[in-house]
Amino acid sequence: VQLQASGGGLVQPGGSLRLSCTASESGLTIASMRWYRQAPGEQRDFVASIISDGSTTYADSVKGRFTVSTDNKKTTVYLQMNSLKPGDTAIYCCNSDRLYLGSAWYRGDYWGKGTLVTVSS
Repeated sequence: VQLQASGGGLVQPGGSLRLSCTASESGLTIASMRWYRQAPGEQRDFVASIISDGSTTYADSVKGRFTVSTDNKKTTVYLQMNSLKPGDTAIYCCNSDRLYLGSAWYRGDYWGKGTLVTVSS
């Protein structure tokens, strides 16, 4: 199983972007997902998470600005980022430890290649 993040790009301060993360195998349902980000020269930081019951958690630095959600089938996880700041510039990655397809569960440490978000005027 591989995850793929997309949706990054260049945006001006105050702007918005929506990132997406899906699994490589079609139809895999995501039971839990976390977003992380890593700025140049910095450690990787937790950004947000969502689990199958819809519960979400956020880093203090993004609360009120970022929203994590899933599509109806829970095959795609989104990270809506509003009021972006230059400090949000980083490579954003998605990570999951639980996915399933029917009755088959996939448990592990699955990461997607990151997507670059640059906030600059």
